[in-house]
Amino acid sequence: MLEGKVVAITGAGRGIGRDIALLCAKEGAAVVVNDLGGSADGEGSDAGPAEETVNDIRSAGGKAVVNGASVADPAGAASIVEDAVRNFGRIDAVVNNAGILRDRIWHKMSHEDWQAVIDVHLHGAFNVSKAATPYFRDQGAGSFIHFTSTSGLIGNFGQANYSAAKLGIVGLSQSIALDMARAGVRSNCIAPFAWSRMVATIPASNEVEALRLERLKTMSTDKIAPLVAFLASDASAEVTNQIFSVRKNEIFLFSKPRPIRSMHRAEGWTVESIASDLLPAFRPSFSGLDRSGDIFGWDPI
Repeated sequence: MLEGKVVAITGAGRGIGRDIALLCAKEGAAVVVNDLGGSADGEGSDAGPAEETVNDIRSAGGKAVVNGASVADPAGAASIVEDAVRNFGRIDAVVNNAGILRDRIWHKMSHEDWQAVIDVHLHGAFNVSKAATPYFRDQGAGSFIHFTSTSGLIGNFGQANYSAAKLGIVGLSQSIALDMARAGVRSNCIAPFAWSRMVATIPASNEVEALRLERLKTMSTDKIAPLVAFLASDASAEVTNQIFSVRKNEIFLFSKPRPIRSMHRAEGWTVESIASDLLPAFRPSFSGLDRSGDIFGWDPI
């Protein structure tokens, strides 16, 4: 499905990114395996995981190169795309998978924790996508595949930084899809459910959260890769501006925010009439304090 394609994957040394890289290579793509090799909270660096992924791809007869740059650095992000073009002559798909977690309840979240997560997830997706855009425009084709999360789409506890970044990525993807459609470029999002090194850092403060984490342990990272490879392929040429989710053997398509209720008053609204008339009318349609685990509460098969 990806014969002759060149795919750049960020955070591809471990977990979801590694499985994506292995499958894309198996499907015929040449792969740029980007991974800074930092800890789950973004500290340090280690080239080992990316090198191991590349070695495994080459041992299986595939083509791959290592890139150890930080996606949070615009120059580093540009080097990922440059490595693809220099080594393989082109770039056909970008997978913005790199991420970190610094979970804190809102009133304890520092500016540093906020900035670090935004830099890697949202700024990282922007930086790598921006670097690939001129090549996509020139060749009249290309696929951006961004990783969002149900923490942003639905909500989660103690993840204001991560949730904001992940919902921001949805807005970024949508804007790219709209702006680049005339150039034949598409942009989509995936919200993955899978047990990974990063997810393992999430604390469980009660029995419900502990059960949710146990459920996540049954969801292997390799389940995400087929949808990514499909979106990188020509078979997905008609698919853009969508939000998918993968949960073990289930694939979901998410809706986007659209108006659900309206109420009109010819004379306009006052503070009092909003309280007396609009509130009772709108109240049944208000969103609750749902978290991702409340919406996806059943066991995956």
